[in-house]
Amino acid sequence: MIKAAAIPVVLGLALLAPAVGGAAPAEPRQTFIDNCSACHQPEGAGIQGIFPALASNPFVKGDPTELTRTILAGRNGMPSFKNDLADEQLAAIVSHIRMSWGNGAAPVTPEFIDDVRKKTNNQLGQNPSNAN
Repeated sequence: MIKAAAIPVVLGLALLAPAVGGAAPAEPRQTFIDNCSACHQPEGAGIQGIFPALASNPFVKGDPTELTRTILAGRNGMPSFKNDLADEQLAAIVSHIRMSWGNGAAPVTPEFIDDVRKKTNNQLGQNPSNAN
């Protein structure tokens, strides 16, 4: 049983937890809405002939490395997000896309994003320390 005197300490540690590890985790749906929905639409439907649908999309369900590289580098008019979003934000977006709208694929971690970012930068001859 927790003594009454320990409750403020426990609450204080809980409130500090996000600060100790960096920024609070990104909320996946809102991060997607803020960065991707203007083109891909809030429910992943895209705009036919202009922006691809993400819902029930085999590319989205496949290797998360390729989806992550596409978001980092952009493709066919899609902007690059490598300098705009942190690994936590990108993990939230990639996971949201892969897990939503009938895709049913596994989420990714910020560590996965960091690894893909470094490998992508190395392939392009860029310094990974300048990626974020």
